[in-house]
Amino acid sequence: MNGNRINRLWDWDPWREMRRISNDLNRMFDRYPSTTEREYPLINLWSGREDIVLTAELPGVEPADLDISVQGDTVTLRGSRNPYELKEGETYHRQERGSGSFVRSMQLPFEIDAEGVKARLDKGILCIHLPRSEQDKPKKIDIKSF
Repeated sequence: MNGNRINRLWDWDPWREMRRISNDLNRMFDRYPSTTEREYPLINLWSGREDIVLTAELPGVEPADLDISVQGDTVTLRGSRNPYELKEGETYHRQERGSGSFVRSMQLPFEIDAEGVKARLDKGILCIHLPRSEQDKPKKIDIKSF
């Protein structure tokens, strides 16, 4: 009896158990969309004293299919990416890049001068320069002595 128990211990593979648990967890989480699927496009944002620069990855998006709006301290990107049209007899083996409409709004650390905004789309990267509004810029106060 003890010999059978010892033999079963030698047959036990902890790595097989880890793979089984990992596969179970992957199946469980496959049901839920990932964060990046909801946050499209991916954005980098940085600021200086005078402006903010926003870059976004938009592969396959045409400038005509993109709308940028600024209101106060919020910038909104709206657009769509058209799906690739398969030719007759072609079939997808993997399709990870999505298509369709998207909207992404970002609240900025200060108000923007909407008239001075400049945007450029080059090789799938959108770059927007958003200048700080004059009324929102810090003002230096002169101190007078009496």
